[in-house]
Amino acid sequence: MNKSPPRRYRRGIYLLPNLLTTAALFCGFYGVTAAVGERYEIAAIVILLAMILDGLDGRVARLTNTQSEFGAQYDSMADMASFGISPALIIYLWSLESLGKLGLFAAFVYAAGAALRLARFNTQLETADRRYFQGLPSPAGAAVLASYIWVATEYGFFGKDLQYTSILLTIVIGLLMVSNFRYYSFKDIDLRGKVSFVVATSVMLSFGLVFAHPPVMLFVFFFLYAFSGPTLTLIARYRRRKKGLSV
Repeated sequence: MNKSPPRRYRRGIYLLPNLLTTAALFCGFYGVTAAVGERYEIAAIVILLAMILDGLDGRVARLTNTQSEFGAQYDSMADMASFGISPALIIYLWSLESLGKLGLFAAFVYAAGAALRLARFNTQLETADRRYFQGLPSPAGAAVLASYIWVATEYGFFGKDLQYTSILLTIVIGLLMVSNFRYYSFKDIDLRGKVSFVVATSVMLSFGLVFAHPPVMLFVFFFLYAFSGPTLTLIARYRRRKKGLSV
């Protein structure tokens, strides 16, 4: 009696979360092509769109129970392209190219900072406190540069007019990504849970402020978030020192 050969199950990937990751990757790619064509406002907007898509893919994977090792690795590579290489090239083409090697150095500091930040995040994924990030997250760093370019183009500034501001901001954001400052991750917020009326009203007012003038409000929000890490760290150290002296 002939035995039938064992069935082989084909391995596949989950479509929905990886589709969102692919969309975020495309936004990063399109941002570079827009910058090459000197459409810097569009380049900045698609980087911000990539950040939204990147936030959605992880949540969708958790909600639908479709997490996978492939998805995690693919997401990390897409993040490097969309929030590391793409913003560095966009800010370089827009404002830093005229500075020569100094502008190239600043763009590389940002790109290298994003790469190191992502590598550290991947290695600490199982042990880190999920309520906080160590170092500025690369999507937030990219959002600072993207919203900065959007605001500048909205008010008619050219990149060469702000080249020294750009080089300072680019280097600082790159260094913040590899710093040890702690940033609130917002991952402990339960989107399916109930909230108070005050919280719901605050969220609606926040959306209203952003939609009133997106470039300015987004830049203010992400700029404040980028420097919330050093501020909160200094406050925590001051409180510990004061508590130690009072004991």
